[in-house]
Amino acid sequence: MGRETVKKYISHIRNRIREGMLREILGEMGWIYQYSIRYKWAIVWYICLGIFGTGMGLGTGVVSKYIIDAVTGYDSRGLVPAAVGFAALNLLQIVVSAGSSRVSSRIRTLVNQEIRADVFRKVLTADWESLSEYHSGDLLSRLNRDVNTVAISVLGWIPNLITGLVQFGATLGLILYYDPMMAVLALLSAPVTLAMSRVLMRRMRKYNKMMLEANAQITAFNEETFQNLQYIKSFGLVEKYDGLFQGKQEHYREIQLDYNKFSIMTSSFMSVVSMGVTGACFGWGVYRLWTGAITYGTMTLFLQQAGNLSSAFSTLINMVPTAISAATSAGRLMAVTRLPMETHKDAEEAEDFRKYALSGGGVTIRAEKLYFTYRDGTKVLSGASFFACPGEVVALVGPSGEGKTTMLRLLLGLVSVQKGNLMAESGKRKLPITPSARSLFAYVPQGNTMMSGTIRENLRLLNEEASEEEIWSVLQDVCADEFVKAQPEGLDTYLKERGGGLSEGQLQRLSIARALLCHAPVLLLDEATSALDAATEHKLLKNIMQSARNKTCIVTTHRPSVLSMCSRVYRVGEQGIACLDEEGIRQAMMEF
Repeated sequence: MGRETVKKYISHIRNRIREGMLREILGEMGWIYQYSIRYKWAIVWYICLGIFGTGMGLGTGVVSKYIIDAVTGYDSRGLVPAAVGFAALNLLQIVVSAGSSRVSSRIRTLVNQEIRADVFRKVLTADWESLSEYHSGDLLSRLNRDVNTVAISVLGWIPNLITGLVQFGATLGLILYYDPMMAVLALLSAPVTLAMSRVLMRRMRKYNKMMLEANAQITAFNEETFQNLQYIKSFGLVEKYDGLFQGKQEHYREIQLDYNKFSIMTSSFMSVVSMGVTGACFGWGVYRLWTGAITYGTMTLFLQQAGNLSSAFSTLINMVPTAISAATSAGRLMAVTRLPMETHKDAEEAEDFRKYALSGGGVTIRAEKLYFTYRDGTKVLSGASFFACPGEVVALVGPSGEGKTTMLRLLLGLVSVQKGNLMAESGKRKLPITPSARSLFAYVPQGNTMMSGTIRENLRLLNEEASEEEIWSVLQDVCADEFVKAQPEGLDTYLKERGGGLSEGQLQRLSIARALLCHAPVLLLDEATSALDAATEHKLLKNIMQSARNKTCIVTTHRPSVLSMCSRVYRVGEQGIACLDEEGIRQAMMEF
Protein backbone atom coordinates (compact mmCIF):
# COMPACT_ATOMS: atom_id res chain seq x y z
CA MET A 1 0.00 0.00 0.00
CA GLY A 2 2.88 2.33 0.82
CA ARG A 3 4.53 1.69 -2.53
CA GLU A 4 1.29 2.43 -4.38
CA THR A 5 0.99 5.74 -2.57
CA VAL A 6 4.57 6.68 -3.52
CA LYS A 7 3.94 5.72 -7.15
CA LYS A 8 0.78 7.82 -7.29
CA TYR A 9 2.62 10.78 -5.77
CA ILE A 10 5.49 10.50 -8.27
CA SER A 11 2.99 10.18 -11.11
CA HIS A 12 1.17 13.28 -9.85
CA ILE A 13 4.41 15.29 -9.79
CA ARG A 14 5.33 14.09 -13.29
CA ASN A 15 1.94 15.13 -14.66
CA ARG A 16 2.21 18.55 -13.02
CA ILE A 17 5.56 19.08 -14.70
CA ARG A 18 4.30 17.93 -18.08
CA GLU A 19 1.20 20.11 -17.97
CA GLY A 20 0.46 23.65 -16.92
CA MET A 21 2.70 26.23 -15.31
CA LEU A 22 5.71 24.04 -14.49
CA ARG A 23 5.92 22.76 -18.03
CA GLU A 24 5.71 26.31 -19.34
CA ILE A 25 8.45 27.51 -16.98
CA LEU A 26 10.72 24.58 -17.88
CA GLY A 27 10.26 25.37 -21.57
CA GLU A 28 11.21 28.99 -20.97
CA MET A 29 14.24 28.02 -18.89
CA GLY A 30 15.26 25.67 -21.71
CA TRP A 31 15.16 28.64 -24.09
CA ILE A 32 17.53 30.56 -21.78
CA TYR A 33 19.77 27.49 -21.56
CA GLN A 34 20.41 27.57 -25.32
CA TYR A 35 22.22 30.88 -24.82
CA SER A 36 23.99 29.76 -21.65
CA ILE A 37 25.50 26.68 -23.29
CA ARG A 38 27.32 28.84 -25.85
CA TYR A 39 29.42 30.24 -23.00
CA LYS A 40 29.69 27.00 -21.05
CA TRP A 41 33.43 27.19 -20.32
CA ALA A 42 33.21 30.77 -19.05
CA ILE A 43 30.22 29.76 -16.92
CA VAL A 44 32.11 26.70 -15.63
CA TRP A 45 35.00 29.02 -14.66
CA TYR A 46 32.49 31.32 -12.91
CA ILE A 47 31.04 28.34 -11.01
CA CYS A 48 34.54 27.21 -9.99
CA LEU A 49 35.31 30.68 -8.67
CA GLY A 50 32.05 30.63 -6.73
CA ILE A 51 32.81 27.22 -5.20
CA PHE A 52 36.35 28.32 -4.38
CA GLY A 53 34.96 31.46 -2.72
CA THR A 54 32.59 29.29 -0.67
CA GLY A 55 35.54 27.20 0.44
CA MET A 56 37.39 30.34 1.47
CA GLY A 57 34.38 31.45 3.50
CA LEU A 58 34.21 28.13 5.34
CA GLY A 59 37.94 28.24 5.90
CA THR A 60 37.67 31.72 7.37
CA GLY A 61 35.01 30.46 9.79
CA VAL A 62 37.20 27.57 10.95
CA VAL A 63 40.26 29.84 11.34
CA SER A 64 38.11 32.28 13.37
CA LYS A 65 37.35 29.40 15.77
CA TYR A 66 41.05 28.82 16.41
CA ILE A 67 41.71 32.54 16.87
CA ILE A 68 38.96 32.82 19.50
CA ASP A 69 40.15 29.63 21.19
CA ALA A 70 43.67 31.07 21.27
CA VAL A 71 42.52 34.42 22.69
CA THR A 72 40.40 32.76 25.38
CA GLY A 73 43.40 30.69 26.45
CA TYR A 74 42.21 27.34 25.17
CA ASP A 75 45.15 26.97 22.74
CA SER A 76 47.34 30.09 22.65
CA ARG A 77 50.02 28.44 20.51
CA GLY A 78 47.82 28.57 17.39
CA LEU A 79 47.16 32.35 17.47
CA VAL A 80 49.86 33.49 15.00
CA PRO A 81 49.27 30.76 12.36
CA ALA A 82 45.51 31.29 12.64
CA ALA A 83 45.86 35.07 12.25
CA VAL A 84 48.09 34.64 9.18
CA GLY A 85 45.63 32.12 7.73
CA PHE A 86 42.71 34.46 8.41
CA ALA A 87 44.40 37.35 6.57
CA ALA A 88 45.45 35.12 3.66
CA LEU A 89 41.95 33.67 3.24
CA ASN A 90 40.36 37.13 3.26
CA LEU A 91 42.82 38.38 0.63
CA LEU A 92 42.07 35.33 -1.51
CA GLN A 93 38.36 36.01 -1.17
CA ILE A 94 38.90 39.56 -2.46
CA VAL A 95 40.83 38.25 -5.49
CA VAL A 96 38.24 35.55 -6.19
CA SER A 97 35.39 38.06 -5.85
CA ALA A 98 37.08 40.44 -8.31
CA GLY A 99 37.68 37.63 -10.82
CA SER A 100 34.11 36.39 -10.45
CA SER A 101 32.73 39.90 -10.96
CA ARG A 102 34.80 40.31 -14.13
CA VAL A 103 33.68 36.99 -15.60
CA SER A 104 30.02 37.62 -14.75
CA SER A 105 30.10 41.10 -16.31
CA ARG A 106 31.61 39.74 -19.52
CA ILE A 107 29.12 36.88 -19.86
CA ARG A 108 26.10 39.05 -19.11
CA THR A 109 27.19 41.67 -21.65
CA LEU A 110 27.79 39.07 -24.36
CA VAL A 111 24.52 37.23 -23.70
CA ASN A 112 22.60 40.51 -23.52
CA GLN A 113 23.95 41.62 -26.90
CA GLU A 114 23.41 38.21 -28.49
CA ILE A 115 19.78 37.90 -27.36
CA ARG A 116 19.09 41.51 -28.28
CA ALA A 117 20.56 40.99 -31.76
CA ASP A 118 18.54 37.79 -32.25
CA VAL A 119 15.28 39.41 -31.16
CA PHE A 120 15.97 42.53 -33.23
CA ARG A 121 16.61 40.45 -36.33
CA LYS A 122 13.50 38.35 -35.69
CA VAL A 123 11.42 41.53 -35.53
CA LEU A 124 12.90 42.73 -38.82
CA THR A 125 12.34 39.41 -40.62
CA ALA A 126 9.03 38.35 -39.07
CA ASP A 127 5.88 37.96 -41.11
CA TRP A 128 4.39 41.46 -41.32
CA GLU A 129 0.80 40.54 -40.49
CA SER A 130 1.84 38.49 -37.44
CA LEU A 131 4.16 41.22 -36.18
CA SER A 132 1.50 43.93 -36.61
CA GLU A 133 -0.38 42.39 -33.66
CA TYR A 134 2.32 43.81 -31.35
CA HIS A 135 2.54 47.49 -30.44
CA SER A 136 5.95 48.97 -31.21
CA GLY A 137 6.23 50.15 -27.59
CA ASP A 138 5.64 46.60 -26.39
CA LEU A 139 8.38 45.36 -28.74
CA LEU A 140 10.76 47.98 -27.34
CA SER A 141 9.94 46.85 -23.79
CA ARG A 142 10.71 43.26 -24.71
CA LEU A 143 13.91 44.21 -26.51
CA ASN A 144 15.21 46.17 -23.53
CA ARG A 145 13.72 45.18 -20.17
CA ASP A 146 13.05 41.50 -20.91
CA VAL A 147 16.42 40.94 -22.59
CA ASN A 148 18.21 42.47 -19.58
CA THR A 149 16.28 40.22 -17.18
CA VAL A 150 17.14 37.08 -19.17
CA ALA A 151 20.81 38.04 -19.59
CA ILE A 152 21.18 38.54 -15.82
CA SER A 153 19.53 35.18 -15.16
CA VAL A 154 22.16 33.29 -17.17
CA LEU A 155 24.46 33.71 -14.16
CA GLY A 156 21.65 34.04 -11.63
CA TRP A 157 20.12 30.63 -12.07
CA ILE A 158 22.16 27.50 -12.87
CA PRO A 159 25.60 28.80 -11.71
CA ASN A 160 24.18 30.26 -8.51
CA LEU A 161 22.10 27.13 -7.96
CA ILE A 162 25.22 24.97 -8.16
CA THR A 163 27.24 27.35 -5.98
CA GLY A 164 24.39 27.58 -3.48
CA LEU A 165 24.04 23.79 -3.29
CA VAL A 166 27.78 23.42 -2.72
CA GLN A 167 27.70 26.09 -0.01
CA PHE A 168 24.69 24.47 1.62
CA GLY A 169 26.21 20.98 1.50
CA ALA A 170 29.65 22.07 2.72
CA THR A 171 28.21 24.15 5.57
CA LEU A 172 25.89 21.31 6.59
CA GLY A 173 28.81 18.88 6.52
CA LEU A 174 30.95 21.16 8.67
CA ILE A 175 28.20 21.53 11.29
CA LEU A 176 27.49 17.79 11.23
CA TYR A 177 31.17 17.14 11.86
CA TYR A 178 31.13 19.20 15.04
CA ASP A 179 27.53 18.71 16.24
CA PRO A 180 24.69 16.82 14.37
CA MET A 181 22.00 18.28 16.62
CA MET A 182 23.00 21.82 15.63
CA ALA A 183 22.53 20.86 11.96
CA VAL A 184 19.02 19.57 12.68
CA LEU A 185 18.10 22.80 14.48
CA ALA A 186 19.53 24.95 11.68
CA LEU A 187 17.30 23.17 9.14
CA LEU A 188 14.05 23.66 11.07
CA SER A 189 12.95 26.38 8.62
CA ALA A 190 13.31 24.08 5.60
CA PRO A 191 9.88 22.38 5.80
CA VAL A 192 8.10 25.71 6.21
CA THR A 193 9.97 27.27 3.29
CA LEU A 194 9.28 24.32 1.02
CA ALA A 195 5.59 24.35 1.95
CA MET A 196 5.32 28.02 1.01
CA SER A 197 7.28 27.74 -2.26
CA ARG A 198 4.32 26.38 -4.25
CA VAL A 199 2.08 29.31 -3.31
CA LEU A 200 4.90 31.81 -3.80
CA MET A 201 5.66 30.43 -7.26
CA ARG A 202 2.16 30.99 -8.64
CA ARG A 203 1.71 34.43 -7.10
CA MET A 204 5.14 35.64 -8.22
CA ARG A 205 4.58 34.51 -11.82
CA LYS A 206 1.22 36.27 -11.85
CA TYR A 207 2.69 39.52 -10.52
CA ASN A 208 5.66 39.36 -12.89
CA LYS A 209 3.40 39.07 -15.92
CA MET A 210 1.17 41.90 -14.72
CA MET A 211 4.12 44.24 -14.06
CA LEU A 212 5.78 43.50 -17.41
CA GLU A 213 2.52 44.12 -19.26
CA ALA A 214 1.89 47.36 -17.36
CA ASN A 215 5.43 48.54 -18.06
CA ALA A 216 5.02 47.73 -21.76
CA GLN A 217 1.80 49.77 -21.83
CA ILE A 218 3.62 52.77 -20.34
CA THR A 219 6.44 52.43 -22.89
CA ALA A 220 3.93 52.24 -25.75
CA PHE A 221 2.00 55.25 -24.43
CA ASN A 222 5.19 57.32 -24.08
CA GLU A 223 6.34 56.44 -27.59
CA GLU A 224 3.02 57.44 -29.17
CA THR A 225 2.86 60.63 -27.10
CA PHE A 226 6.33 61.79 -28.13
CA GLN A 227 5.66 60.96 -31.79
CA ASN A 228 2.46 63.05 -31.75
CA LEU A 229 3.67 65.85 -29.49
CA GLN A 230 2.92 68.55 -32.07
CA TYR A 231 -0.68 67.34 -32.39
CA ILE A 232 -1.09 67.11 -28.60
CA LYS A 233 0.16 70.66 -28.08
CA SER A 234 -1.84 72.06 -31.00
CA PHE A 235 -5.15 70.78 -29.65
CA GLY A 236 -4.47 71.67 -26.02
CA LEU A 237 -4.28 68.05 -24.92
CA VAL A 238 -1.26 68.43 -22.63
CA GLU A 239 -3.33 68.19 -19.43
CA LYS A 240 -5.33 65.26 -20.79
CA TYR A 241 -2.23 63.27 -21.71
CA ASP A 242 -0.56 64.17 -18.44
CA GLY A 243 -3.61 62.71 -16.67
CA LEU A 244 -3.57 59.60 -18.86
CA PHE A 245 0.12 59.07 -18.07
CA GLN A 246 -0.51 59.43 -14.35
CA GLY A 247 -3.36 56.93 -14.64
CA LYS A 248 -1.06 54.36 -16.25
CA GLN A 249 1.57 55.01 -13.61
CA GLU A 250 -1.04 54.56 -10.90
CA HIS A 251 -2.06 51.22 -12.40
CA TYR A 252 1.59 50.08 -12.42
CA ARG A 253 2.08 51.42 -8.89
CA GLU A 254 -0.93 49.48 -7.59
CA ILE A 255 0.43 46.24 -9.04
CA GLN A 256 3.93 46.88 -7.72
CA LEU A 257 2.76 47.87 -4.24
CA ASP A 258 0.41 44.89 -4.11
CA TYR A 259 3.34 42.64 -4.95
CA ASN A 260 5.49 44.49 -2.42
CA LYS A 261 2.83 43.91 0.28
CA PHE A 262 2.75 40.21 -0.57
CA SER A 263 6.57 40.06 -0.48
CA ILE A 264 6.75 41.85 2.88
CA MET A 265 4.19 39.54 4.46
CA THR A 266 5.94 36.38 3.28
CA SER A 267 9.36 37.82 4.14
CA SER A 268 8.20 38.82 7.63
CA PHE A 269 6.77 35.36 8.23
CA MET A 270 10.02 33.74 7.12
CA SER A 271 11.98 36.18 9.32
CA VAL A 272 9.96 35.05 12.34
CA VAL A 273 10.68 31.42 11.44
CA SER A 274 14.37 32.25 10.94
CA MET A 275 14.46 34.10 14.27
CA GLY A 276 13.03 31.05 15.99
CA VAL A 277 15.64 28.79 14.36
CA THR A 278 18.44 31.19 15.29
CA GLY A 279 17.18 31.27 18.87
CA ALA A 280 17.08 27.48 19.01
CA CYS A 281 20.64 27.25 17.65
CA PHE A 282 21.85 29.90 20.09
CA GLY A 283 20.17 28.15 23.03
CA TRP A 284 21.67 24.79 22.07
CA GLY A 285 25.11 26.39 21.67
CA VAL A 286 24.85 28.08 25.10
CA TYR A 287 23.79 24.79 26.66
CA ARG A 288 26.72 22.94 25.10
CA LEU A 289 29.11 25.70 26.17
CA TRP A 290 27.69 25.66 29.73
CA THR A 291 28.18 21.91 29.98
CA GLY A 292 31.76 22.28 28.78
CA ALA A 293 31.18 20.17 25.67
CA ILE A 294 32.47 22.93 23.35
CA THR A 295 34.82 25.90 23.47
CA TYR A 296 33.99 29.56 22.87
CA GLY A 297 35.55 29.24 19.40
CA THR A 298 33.35 26.28 18.55
CA MET A 299 30.32 28.18 19.87
CA THR A 300 31.14 31.08 17.55
CA LEU A 301 31.67 28.68 14.65
CA PHE A 302 28.30 27.03 15.35
CA LEU A 303 26.40 30.29 15.37
CA GLN A 304 28.20 31.58 12.29
CA GLN A 305 27.70 28.41 10.27
CA ALA A 306 24.13 27.88 11.48
CA GLY A 307 23.37 31.34 10.13
CA ASN A 308 25.22 30.51 6.90
CA LEU A 309 23.29 27.24 6.55
CA SER A 310 19.94 28.95 7.03
CA SER A 311 21.04 31.74 4.70
CA ALA A 312 22.21 29.28 2.04
CA PHE A 313 18.90 27.46 2.16
CA SER A 314 16.96 30.73 1.98
CA THR A 315 19.13 31.82 -0.95
CA LEU A 316 18.27 28.62 -2.80
CA ILE A 317 14.57 29.15 -2.15
CA ASN A 318 14.77 32.85 -3.02
CA MET A 319 16.17 31.91 -6.39
CA VAL A 320 12.60 30.94 -7.29
CA PRO A 321 11.51 34.59 -7.83
CA THR A 322 14.60 35.18 -9.98
CA ALA A 323 13.89 32.09 -12.04
CA ILE A 324 10.20 33.00 -12.41
CA SER A 325 11.04 36.56 -13.46
CA ALA A 326 13.56 35.28 -16.00
CA ALA A 327 11.16 32.63 -17.28
CA THR A 328 8.37 35.19 -17.67
CA SER A 329 10.65 37.51 -19.65
CA ALA A 330 11.93 34.57 -21.70
CA GLY A 331 8.33 33.66 -22.52
CA ARG A 332 7.69 37.18 -23.83
CA LEU A 333 10.82 37.02 -25.98
CA MET A 334 9.98 33.53 -27.21
CA ALA A 335 6.60 34.79 -28.41
CA VAL A 336 8.42 37.23 -30.72
CA THR A 337 11.19 34.89 -31.87
CA ARG A 338 8.64 32.22 -32.75
CA LEU A 339 6.60 34.41 -35.02
CA PRO A 340 6.44 33.02 -38.57
CA MET A 341 9.30 34.33 -40.68
CA GLU A 342 9.24 35.64 -44.21
CA THR A 343 10.64 33.21 -46.74
CA HIS A 344 13.28 34.23 -49.27
CA LYS A 345 13.85 30.92 -51.05
CA ASP A 346 13.63 32.62 -54.44
CA ALA A 347 16.11 35.41 -53.61
CA GLU A 348 18.60 34.47 -56.36
CA GLU A 349 15.85 34.17 -58.95
CA ALA A 350 14.49 37.58 -57.95
CA GLU A 351 17.93 39.21 -58.17
CA ASP A 352 18.55 37.72 -61.64
CA PHE A 353 15.14 38.97 -62.73
CA ARG A 354 15.89 42.48 -61.41
CA LYS A 355 19.19 42.67 -63.30
CA TYR A 356 17.51 41.47 -66.47
CA ALA A 357 14.71 44.05 -66.11
CA LEU A 358 17.20 46.88 -65.51
CA SER A 359 19.15 45.92 -68.61
CA GLY A 360 16.41 47.42 -70.73
CA GLY A 361 13.14 45.53 -70.59
CA GLY A 362 11.51 47.18 -67.59
CA VAL A 363 8.84 45.46 -65.50
CA THR A 364 5.14 44.93 -66.08
CA ILE A 365 3.07 44.30 -62.97
CA ARG A 366 0.08 42.07 -63.62
CA ALA A 367 -2.58 41.19 -61.05
CA GLU A 368 -5.21 38.66 -62.11
CA LYS A 369 -8.28 37.74 -60.07
CA LEU A 370 -6.74 38.40 -56.67
CA TYR A 371 -8.46 37.26 -53.49
CA PHE A 372 -7.23 38.47 -50.13
CA THR A 373 -8.61 38.36 -46.58
CA TYR A 374 -6.75 39.45 -43.44
CA ARG A 375 -6.38 36.94 -40.62
CA ASP A 376 -8.93 38.81 -38.55
CA GLY A 377 -11.53 37.99 -41.20
CA THR A 378 -11.55 41.36 -42.99
CA LYS A 379 -12.14 40.60 -46.67
CA VAL A 380 -10.51 43.20 -48.94
CA LEU A 381 -10.14 41.79 -52.47
CA SER A 382 -12.31 39.34 -54.37
CA GLY A 383 -11.36 38.70 -58.00
CA ALA A 384 -9.44 42.02 -58.41
CA SER A 385 -7.26 42.61 -61.51
CA PHE A 386 -5.07 45.40 -62.93
CA PHE A 387 -1.78 45.89 -64.78
CA ALA A 388 0.93 48.54 -65.14
CA CYS A 389 3.59 48.63 -67.85
CA PRO A 390 7.02 50.30 -68.19
CA GLY A 391 6.80 54.00 -69.01
CA GLU A 392 3.34 54.30 -67.47
CA VAL A 393 1.97 56.11 -64.45
CA VAL A 394 -0.95 54.07 -63.13
CA ALA A 395 -3.14 55.40 -60.34
CA LEU A 396 -5.10 53.52 -57.67
CA VAL A 397 -7.91 55.65 -56.27
CA GLY A 398 -10.86 55.08 -54.01
CA PRO A 399 -12.22 55.68 -50.51
CA SER A 400 -9.95 55.14 -47.54
CA GLY A 401 -10.05 51.64 -46.13
CA GLU A 402 -11.17 49.99 -49.37
CA GLY A 403 -7.92 48.29 -50.35
CA LYS A 404 -5.36 50.69 -51.83
CA THR A 405 -2.87 50.21 -48.99
CA THR A 406 -3.53 46.46 -49.01
CA MET A 407 -2.70 46.38 -52.73
CA LEU A 408 0.65 48.04 -52.03
CA ARG A 409 1.34 45.54 -49.23
CA LEU A 410 0.67 42.71 -51.67
CA LEU A 411 3.07 44.23 -54.20
CA LEU A 412 5.76 44.55 -51.51
CA GLY A 413 5.28 40.97 -50.35
CA LEU A 414 4.24 42.06 -46.86
CA VAL A 415 1.12 39.93 -47.22
CA SER A 416 0.31 37.20 -49.75
CA VAL A 417 -2.77 36.59 -51.87
CA GLN A 418 -4.85 33.54 -51.01
CA LYS A 419 -5.92 33.05 -54.63
CA GLY A 420 -5.05 34.53 -58.02
CA ASN A 421 -1.81 35.57 -59.75
CA LEU A 422 0.36 38.55 -58.90
CA MET A 423 3.35 38.59 -61.23
CA ALA A 424 6.23 40.75 -62.39
CA GLU A 425 6.99 40.32 -66.10
CA SER A 426 9.98 41.40 -68.17
CA GLY A 427 10.07 40.19 -71.75
CA LYS A 428 9.28 36.50 -71.62
CA ARG A 429 10.43 36.15 -68.03
CA LYS A 430 7.99 36.06 -65.12
CA LEU A 431 8.48 36.28 -61.37
CA PRO A 432 5.80 35.71 -58.69
CA ILE A 433 5.56 38.59 -56.22
CA THR A 434 7.05 37.38 -52.91
CA PRO A 435 9.15 39.07 -50.19
CA SER A 436 12.24 38.41 -52.36
CA ALA A 437 10.70 40.48 -55.18
CA ARG A 438 10.88 43.68 -53.08
CA SER A 439 14.13 44.54 -54.82
CA LEU A 440 11.99 45.37 -57.88
CA PHE A 441 10.22 48.20 -56.05
CA ALA A 442 11.23 51.64 -54.86
CA TYR A 443 8.59 52.51 -52.28
CA VAL A 444 7.71 55.94 -50.91
CA PRO A 445 5.10 55.55 -48.14
CA GLN A 446 2.73 58.10 -46.69
CA GLY A 447 4.10 60.31 -43.96
CA ASN A 448 7.58 61.31 -42.95
CA THR A 449 10.23 58.59 -43.29
CA MET A 450 13.40 60.65 -42.89
CA MET A 451 15.91 59.44 -40.30
CA SER A 452 18.07 61.57 -38.03
CA GLY A 453 21.34 62.18 -39.87
CA THR A 454 22.60 64.25 -42.79
CA ILE A 455 20.70 64.67 -46.05
CA ARG A 456 23.51 62.73 -47.77
CA GLU A 457 23.19 59.81 -45.31
CA ASN A 458 19.44 59.69 -45.83
CA LEU A 459 19.73 59.72 -49.61
CA ARG A 460 22.36 56.96 -49.62
CA LEU A 461 20.35 54.74 -47.29
CA LEU A 462 19.20 52.53 -50.19
CA ASN A 463 22.35 52.90 -52.30
CA GLU A 464 25.61 53.46 -50.44
CA GLU A 465 27.50 53.60 -53.75
CA ALA A 466 25.51 56.56 -55.12
CA SER A 467 27.90 59.14 -56.55
CA GLU A 468 27.70 62.88 -56.00
CA GLU A 469 26.62 63.29 -59.61
CA GLU A 470 23.77 60.75 -59.23
CA ILE A 471 22.55 62.42 -56.05
CA TRP A 472 22.33 65.87 -57.60
CA SER A 473 20.70 64.43 -60.73
CA VAL A 474 17.80 62.86 -58.80
CA LEU A 475 17.51 65.95 -56.59
CA GLN A 476 17.01 67.97 -59.77
CA ASP A 477 14.41 65.47 -61.01
CA VAL A 478 12.36 65.81 -57.83
CA CYS A 479 12.74 69.62 -57.71
CA ALA A 480 14.82 69.47 -54.53
CA ASP A 481 18.23 70.64 -55.72
CA GLU A 482 17.62 74.34 -55.06
CA PHE A 483 16.48 74.06 -51.44
CA VAL A 484 19.26 71.54 -50.65
CA LYS A 485 21.88 73.94 -52.03
CA ALA A 486 20.34 76.70 -49.92
CA GLN A 487 20.94 74.71 -46.70
CA PRO A 488 23.92 75.84 -44.57
CA GLU A 489 25.86 72.61 -45.13
CA GLY A 490 24.25 71.45 -48.37
CA LEU A 491 24.10 67.66 -48.51
CA ASP A 492 25.83 67.50 -45.14
CA THR A 493 23.06 69.45 -43.40
CA TYR A 494 21.99 67.47 -40.35
CA LEU A 495 18.32 66.55 -40.07
CA LYS A 496 16.84 66.06 -36.64
CA GLU A 497 14.46 63.26 -35.73
CA ARG A 498 11.78 62.76 -38.42
CA GLY A 499 13.53 65.31 -40.62
CA GLY A 500 13.12 68.22 -38.24
CA GLY A 501 14.20 71.47 -39.89
CA LEU A 502 12.54 70.91 -43.28
CA SER A 503 8.95 71.28 -44.46
CA GLU A 504 6.73 68.28 -45.24
CA GLY A 505 6.91 69.06 -48.95
CA GLN A 506 10.72 69.18 -48.87
CA LEU A 507 10.87 65.90 -46.95
CA GLN A 508 8.53 64.23 -49.45
CA ARG A 509 10.80 65.24 -52.32
CA LEU A 510 13.85 63.88 -50.49
CA SER A 511 12.00 60.60 -49.86
CA ILE A 512 11.25 60.26 -53.58
CA ALA A 513 14.87 61.09 -54.44
CA ARG A 514 16.07 58.38 -52.05
CA ALA A 515 13.76 55.86 -53.71
CA LEU A 516 14.99 56.80 -57.20
CA LEU A 517 18.62 56.27 -56.17
CA CYS A 518 18.04 52.56 -55.51
CA HIS A 519 17.45 52.05 -59.27
CA ALA A 520 14.45 49.76 -58.88
CA PRO A 521 12.38 49.22 -62.07
CA VAL A 522 9.04 49.91 -60.31
CA LEU A 523 8.24 53.05 -58.31
CA LEU A 524 5.43 52.90 -55.73
CA LEU A 525 4.19 56.29 -54.50
CA ASP A 526 1.65 56.11 -51.68
CA GLU A 527 0.23 59.63 -51.40
CA ALA A 528 3.88 60.66 -51.73
CA THR A 529 3.17 64.08 -53.30
CA SER A 530 0.29 65.13 -51.04
CA ALA A 531 2.28 68.01 -49.48
CA LEU A 532 3.39 69.50 -52.83
CA ASP A 533 1.69 72.24 -54.77
CA ALA A 534 0.12 71.19 -58.08
CA ALA A 535 2.84 72.77 -60.27
CA THR A 536 5.73 71.13 -58.37
CA GLU A 537 3.88 67.81 -58.31
CA HIS A 538 3.29 67.89 -62.08
CA LYS A 539 6.89 68.84 -62.83
CA LEU A 540 8.26 66.17 -60.48
CA LEU A 541 6.24 63.31 -62.01
CA LYS A 542 7.04 64.49 -65.52
CA ASN A 543 10.78 64.60 -64.73
CA ILE A 544 10.70 61.10 -63.23
CA MET A 545 9.06 59.54 -66.27
CA GLN A 546 11.35 61.36 -68.70
CA SER A 547 14.58 60.47 -66.87
CA ALA A 548 13.59 56.81 -66.43
CA ARG A 549 11.50 55.90 -69.48
CA ASN A 550 11.39 52.18 -68.63
CA LYS A 551 10.30 52.75 -65.05
CA THR A 552 6.82 51.60 -64.05
CA CYS A 553 5.11 54.02 -61.66
CA ILE A 554 2.13 53.06 -59.50
CA VAL A 555 0.60 55.77 -57.33
CA THR A 556 -2.18 55.99 -54.78
CA THR A 557 -3.54 59.50 -54.66
CA HIS A 558 -6.37 61.85 -53.80
CA ARG A 559 -4.93 64.62 -56.00
CA PRO A 560 -6.83 65.43 -59.25
CA SER A 561 -3.64 66.88 -60.77
CA VAL A 562 -1.98 63.46 -60.65
CA LEU A 563 -4.83 61.70 -62.48
CA SER A 564 -4.42 63.91 -65.53
CA MET A 565 -0.91 62.48 -66.03
CA CYS A 566 -1.85 58.82 -65.63
CA SER A 567 -1.99 56.21 -68.39
CA ARG A 568 -4.79 54.44 -66.52
CA VAL A 569 -6.76 55.01 -63.36
CA TYR A 570 -8.19 52.14 -61.32
CA ARG A 571 -10.84 52.53 -58.66
CA VAL A 572 -10.26 50.24 -55.69
CA GLY A 573 -13.39 49.45 -53.71
CA GLU A 574 -16.14 46.94 -52.96
CA GLN A 575 -13.46 44.18 -52.95
CA GLY A 576 -12.62 44.83 -56.61
CA ILE A 577 -10.45 46.97 -58.91
CA ALA A 578 -12.14 48.66 -61.88
CA CYS A 579 -10.40 50.53 -64.72
CA LEU A 580 -12.05 53.95 -65.17
CA ASP A 581 -12.89 55.47 -68.53
CA GLU A 582 -12.54 59.19 -69.19
CA GLU A 583 -15.94 59.91 -67.69
CA GLY A 584 -15.07 57.85 -64.62
CA ILE A 585 -11.79 59.74 -64.23
CA ARG A 586 -13.59 63.09 -64.47
CA GLN A 587 -16.06 61.90 -61.88
CA ALA A 588 -13.21 60.78 -59.60
CA MET A 589 -11.50 64.16 -60.00
CA MET A 590 -14.75 65.89 -59.01
CA GLU A 591 -15.02 63.69 -55.93
CA PHE A 592 -11.54 64.73 -54.85
